[in-house]
Amino acid sequence: MSIHLKNKLEIEKIRIACHLAAEVLEMIEQYIIPGITTGKLDEICHEYMVYQQNVIPACLGYKGFPKSVCISVNEIVCHGIPNDNQILKDGDIVNIDVTVIKDLYYGDTSKMFMVGEPTVAGKNLCKITQESLYLALNIVKPGVNINKIGHVIQKYVESHGLSIVRDYCGHGIGKNFHEEPQILHYRVKDNKTIMKKDMIFTIEPMVNIGNHNVHTMIDGWTVKTNDQSLSAQYEHTVLVTNSGCEILTLRKEELIPSLLINN
Repeated sequence: MSIHLKNKLEIEKIRIACHLAAEVLEMIEQYIIPGITTGKLDEICHEYMVYQQNVIPACLGYKGFPKSVCISVNEIVCHGIPNDNQILKDGDIVNIDVTVIKDLYYGDTSKMFMVGEPTVAGKNLCKITQESLYLALNIVKPGVNINKIGHVIQKYVESHGLSIVRDYCGHGIGKNFHEEPQILHYRVKDNKTIMKKDMIFTIEPMVNIGNHNVHTMIDGWTVKTNDQSLSAQYEHTVLVTNSGCEILTLRKEELIPSLLINN
């Protein structure tokens, strides 16, 4: 397994791509209201990325994916295909996953949105999922086994009676959409990978209210919970620094610093 440590030029290009990806999530928030379709949200994201930001929507055409962003509503875990028949309603929870390409480098991030008045269960699920990501960010630094990320996430998620999806993982990113290392969000014992300065990867836990089992729909993309329970996901791209990490996709509304010193 070869993990590419990024040089200064690469880091700066990825930092720019990640900032642009985060901007898409900030831009789209005002449009997420009851009655809008996921197809319309994708169209707005596409227009913004292509004509305002001058970036390439990385999802569009990736292994045949037909849209510019992934939009996953309620029991859809990930890779939801936006369409004009899917109308958002009051109480829905929605993940929008944005990846952009700028100057050949990728930036990848996602967050949850609540439509109208959230349900107690939906709001709690999103809160716990985001908190599990933040806990993981707080242990990223050189010299730490990469398994600790999954250990911290699973322990926190399960302590709240929720489950962590095992079928998908975070990943290295740079000049490719998906690179080594894989970032598992649950405990494993056999991975000996140690975090090193200048690694860049995503952490993107997917958390279900019910059990962790999922299945892929006939379209080949849409992943749903087996028991139809709600699912949530948050994702950041991070750079391992000398003493912690830099959150490359931090959004303005988040209350944590972009540079974390993890002792």
